[in-house]
Amino acid sequence: MTAQAIDPTRYAGLWYEIARFPVSFQRGCTATTAEYGVTGPDTISVVNTCRDETPDGPVKQVVGSADIEAPGKLRVRFDSVPFVRAPYWVLWVDEAYDTAVVGVPSGKAGWVLARTPQIPDDRWQAALSVLRANGYDTKQLLQTEQPIP
Repeated sequence: MTAQAIDPTRYAGLWYEIARFPVSFQRGCTATTAEYGVTGPDTISVVNTCRDETPDGPVKQVVGSADIEAPGKLRVRFDSVPFVRAPYWVLWVDEAYDTAVVGVPSGKAGWVLARTPQIPDDRWQAALSVLRANGYDTKQLLQTEQPIP
């Protein structure tokens, strides 16, 4: 179940990855961020950045865009993977747009994102509840190491 409505302008900006499910394309990534920007009425730019192995390791980055297809449902494509568009569902975003939970319909990939590198326990517990309610096995979540500002 996706979020009822997403305000792309409020969703835009820098998000820190707090946790993720293991996916091959993020192997070795830490200090991961996602930056979104509004580029059209139904289009969002996407820049995903991480450090390889350690928070001060080499930078890895992928650039792409997402089309808003329905409330909370986006389809993402990356420049490095032409002709592939993947579902990206915003399952929950808190009222302040400080914490978000996103995933894919299969439940095999998902992320907890926040505007800050760490989040308080109440938002962490809320994110876990959203994932569980959507059928995700939260025991598989990997905490993302973020540098302390």
